[in-house]
Amino acid sequence: MLEYILMIVPVVFLVGSIYYAYKTVTTGKRSRKRAVLSQIAAFGAVSAVALITAMTVFAAEPEEAAKPENLNLGLSMIGAALATGISGIGGGIAVGGAAPAAIGATSEDPKAFGKALIFVALGEGVALYGLLVSILIISKV
Repeated sequence: MLEYILMIVPVVFLVGSIYYAYKTVTTGKRSRKRAVLSQIAAFGAVSAVALITAMTVFAAEPEEAAKPENLNLGLSMIGAALATGISGIGGGIAVGGAAPAAIGATSEDPKAFGKALIFVALGEGVALYGLLVSILIISKV
């Protein structure tokens, strides 16, 4: 029962902080930059609590946590998460820069649509490659 509570509380906290940030930005009480910084702080707090909770659970069962299979599984999951997350962020940055330029080029010259679409698709491909790498990592475990 305690495990379910420990899984639900961070999700509720993050969803609540997202709702609070959305409401404060739409009502004009806070700037977007400050709302994003509060979201990063909330994510950091939830990550710290999750890390401390995981450390206390593994400290209670040291012989189970010290097995090489568990270490390999944990590190591979972290690697898969990093591959997906970082490639998603990189793909978002690439598409965020390429898409407005593609729209501008298409509005000036409609024949440039095909060339502009290729650059947007290349940015999306970065995220897909990261997802593919994480699927390969998880399938090897």
